Amino acid sequence: MRPDSLFYIEVNIDDQTLMCFEDGVLVKSYLVSTALNGAGERSGSEQTPRGRHYVRAKIGAGQPLGAVFVGRRPTGEVYSGALANAFPTRDWILTRILWLCGLERGFNRGGSVDSMRRYIYIHGTPDTEPMGTPKSHGCIRMRNQDMLELFEWVPQQCPVRILANA
Repeated sequence: MRPDSLFYIEVNIDDQTLMCFEDGVLVKSYLVSTALNGAGERSGSEQTPRGRHYVRAKIGAGQPLGAVFVGRRPTGEVYSGALANAFPTRDWILTRILWLCGLERGFNRGGSVDSMRRYIYIHGTPDTEPMGTPKSHGCIRMRNQDMLELFEWVPQQCPVRILANA
């Protein structure tokens, strides 16, 4: 990415894709997994919020591929099948976190619809999890290698638009 370019992300819930644009040109597309419960903004809904957001925080720089995060902090663990068997109900947040903040007051910012207070992230997930299929609890899940690549590209405050037609 050129330092003077405009970089932004669009997530399409219907297509389960995350697309990276530089100066309006699509430069990369990834399959993702958004919420099993579909699109929605309400706290507790376990839905992926729509609308305009930005990357409020980039978390995990320097951590290994598959690093495990709890409460946005690395646990010192690296994901493995044995770890998955030991914690079968854990919602795995791996590799890196892009913490999203809504920009639309009353829609995805403030009160019971605040994306940041809902802890909505773009994050890595076990590579055994399917992509292109809604399975998350509201976040946008990516393959770990894809998450690592995206994390390196994305500038702090990067605009993110989450779209859904349904």
